[in-house]
Amino acid sequence: MSSSQNNAWRIGVDIGGTFTDLVIVDQSGGVRAFKVPTDPSDPARGVLAALERGGESFDLTVGEILKRCSHFVHGTTIATNTVLERKGAKVGLLTTRGFRDSLEIRRGLRVDMWDHRSPWPEVMVPRKLRRPVRERIDRNGLSTEPLDLASVEGALNVFQRENVESIAICFLNSFLNDAHERECESRIRSAWPEAWVCRSSQIAPVIGEYERSSTTAVNAFIAPKVVPYLRDLDMRLRTMGLPGRLLLIQSNGGAVSVDQVEMRPITLLLSGPAAGIGALRFFSDACGSADLISMEIGGTSCDVTLVRDGRVAETDNLAVAGYDIVMPATEIHTVGTGGGTVAGIDAGGMLYVGPQGAGARPGPACYGLGGQAPTVTDAQVVLGRLKSGRYASGLMELDGDLALRAIQDKVAGPLDLDTTEAAAGIIRMAEQSILHALERMSSERGCDPKDFILVAGGGAGALHGASVARALGCTSVFVPKLAGVFCAFGMCNTDIRHDYVRSRLQKLNGGNGKELAAAFNPLEAEAQTLLNKEGFDSAHMSFERLLDLKYAGQQWPVKIPVSDIWQDSAAMLERFEREFQRLFGYTQPDGEIQISSLRIVATGILPKIGLQKFDCRDDESEPDDYRDVYVDQIRGWERLAIYDGNELRSGYKITGPALVEEQTTTVLVGHQDVLEVDAYGNYMIMLNQVGATGNA
Repeated sequence: MSSSQNNAWRIGVDIGGTFTDLVIVDQSGGVRAFKVPTDPSDPARGVLAALERGGESFDLTVGEILKRCSHFVHGTTIATNTVLERKGAKVGLLTTRGFRDSLEIRRGLRVDMWDHRSPWPEVMVPRKLRRPVRERIDRNGLSTEPLDLASVEGALNVFQRENVESIAICFLNSFLNDAHERECESRIRSAWPEAWVCRSSQIAPVIGEYERSSTTAVNAFIAPKVVPYLRDLDMRLRTMGLPGRLLLIQSNGGAVSVDQVEMRPITLLLSGPAAGIGALRFFSDACGSADLISMEIGGTSCDVTLVRDGRVAETDNLAVAGYDIVMPATEIHTVGTGGGTVAGIDAGGMLYVGPQGAGARPGPACYGLGGQAPTVTDAQVVLGRLKSGRYASGLMELDGDLALRAIQDKVAGPLDLDTTEAAAGIIRMAEQSILHALERMSSERGCDPKDFILVAGGGAGALHGASVARALGCTSVFVPKLAGVFCAFGMCNTDIRHDYVRSRLQKLNGGNGKELAAAFNPLEAEAQTLLNKEGFDSAHMSFERLLDLKYAGQQWPVKIPVSDIWQDSAAMLERFEREFQRLFGYTQPDGEIQISSLRIVATGILPKIGLQKFDCRDDESEPDDYRDVYVDQIRGWERLAIYDGNELRSGYKITGPALVEEQTTTVLVGHQDVLEVDAYGNYMIMLNQVGATGNA
């Protein structure tokens, strides 16, 4: 990229279920964060409202802010919500004759092998809109039956009669030879130009008929709803002064332009939470560790991500609302536990917490917007960890009386408890759900939590960080000063990324290293051409080569990076067996190893941001206030020192219990935990492990 961009502003915007977060990083490394309520009916309205608040802070107009911006990066849940709410387009599917029902037959695999009663979600495309086409590509990629255009015309007649809005094409073995799919697409576009067309060889060119069909159908389902919103926002921003194009965060954690995402909006399904990867990479240096596990807790959910040896866990198999999707994505485990998670009593008289959320409106009872149900945030207010009054630069005001009344009426009264016991119970149940999510991503995968630093992000993360980390077995917690806008900040530190996957079925042996190298070259050349088009020179590109390897007879491969050993088959084999041993606890010494796919991860490297450092001061820090706070089950209520995060400088140390109040989050320091402020105003909490029982 041009060197002039090193001194330009960056903007990251994250649209969440409750708030829209905006972060502006200026040319000197100064960071300002802003929050506005999310408008579910018009997400772009929240983006523009956040920009207006940013402009007021700098005493600039929105246009002046945008003109100074080199990278405007956006994370959005619109693709995910379109699937979850089933509000996408009416889809028609063209498939090879004889495979009309593969989308509905699925794989027969269940998440819970003992659960035979829960129904599958409604099939994305009903049978009358799944139309067979006469054509055939065999397993070697050869055409054994030409595409019958008459059967395509017949299907289009049905689609037009049924008011289909989007068409998915998925022919057998098109990942080997997509000639028939391309011919079919060309025919549709000439006969029906206004229809959206998605072909599987462009969306998911991988082996697996059902997976490709499902992925392509979901892409066709969301495209007519997602792409117009992105085009409109991109146009509005450029009209208002943005010099470049809008960038979107993909599920793989990288950014991509609107132009590149138009044909594959399905890559945005994890757009919001995946932005946290950029923040984790930035804070890894500040933590002094390449092994991190993060919990980003906002208003509606908790997103958990694992970084091991500096690499983020990734997957190619996603399930969103029960629909299977094949695409490279950051592995994120999400549970419905956040500040706005609703608590109540079920029909059996037992306390429950979630997964329902109060949303932006009416929100928690303490918001005073009409909410009647108690939430996790209400419990924190009742326990004194959040105080009544204004938060987030006056964006919201918490009413302690409303929180107390909601918990008394809906939880404490029915269970015959006092409000403190009820509120503490809500927090314990919420933290148990968070703990299970962290264990699923760490100990259940063979990673010892004591080797990891827990990163507490999101507006609510720092209130739960110390307690959950102690239960998990971590020894320290890192709380970014920008925790409340964790993902929005991560967007400002995200590179451009493109993934290329090609299925290649062959054995891995000692003599095919050069053959594999030759197979990688066309993919890398294609990626380089695209990055050149996007303005990157060779010095700002990187390419990682990976192989999908498996033992013969196994269905799911293991992804192995081979950039440094791509011509050495023996080294590839050794790396595969080492990773297989770590994942599954055994290897097959005489087993045949097969290649299923080649991958290229192409990265356009953007200049790294550098934040302003704080002055180091050794003098004693003075509390800003004192307040009665419920610490934990053993210590109960204590009068705690309350510190203003803006007054703490590098080198300050605080021994808990204590509270630190930041602009977008509140940090709870447990009994005998030690909090230290680093050079950038972030917080590292060293946990007291002796006699610890948790903070609720």
